[in-house]
Amino acid sequence: MTEQAIIEELKKFDTPSITNVVATYPTRPLCLGLYDPWYENWYTDQSIRCMFPGLGRTVGYAVTCVYGLPNPEVKQLTFRNVCDTLEASKKPTILVFQQNFPAEIAGKVGLAGGNMTTAMQSLGCVGAISNGPSRDLDEIRAMNFQYMLSGVTAGHGEFVLHAVNTPVHVAGMDVEPGDIIHMDENGACKFPADKLKAVLDNVRQLQKLEATQMSELRQCTSASQVWQIVSKLS
Repeated sequence: MTEQAIIEELKKFDTPSITNVVATYPTRPLCLGLYDPWYENWYTDQSIRCMFPGLGRTVGYAVTCVYGLPNPEVKQLTFRNVCDTLEASKKPTILVFQQNFPAEIAGKVGLAGGNMTTAMQSLGCVGAISNGPSRDLDEIRAMNFQYMLSGVTAGHGEFVLHAVNTPVHVAGMDVEPGDIIHMDENGACKFPADKLKAVLDNVRQLQKLEATQMSELRQCTSASQVWQIVSKLS
């Protein structure tokens, strides 16, 4: 299978199932143990939420950038730099943009709107994740473009691009350019692109195993029967 075909297959599985084989249960045979489950930052926290849960699962290669207030000491980049990076990346892409704004305005930066999102989508981007708010959800809703944000706000002041394709930290998740991002209404997680096939192979096996176990649990009539099945998971 090509990487793009694997990405399409991964959309058949929810993000918690992906986390289960990436790192959640390191002692289980189907878990790849790619990160420390608690103390490495490989999935998002509850500070952001999925804006369009009806779209289902979104998977792609991470393109990263950092936005903040104008700063003469920081090299001034433009959205053209983001566009060039999206164009050069493997497809599909997910833009992970870290917002570095002072606390007193961080909650009112409607950074990405309809025009910016349309430009991103035209270059093969299928979703975006940010630690702050954005705007124009009514326009974006019809575009089948997924967002994970802290919320929504209507406006913003002047902001600039500080960095592109650099490591970022967004909502508890550290992301490197080129990481695979898997996200749905439960949140998002990341893993290295060279683990695409292993993640797919293992999550397929896990789904079959869990389907069998849940079928058996539905037949249980006592706590001892339930424990006998549940204990096999550990």
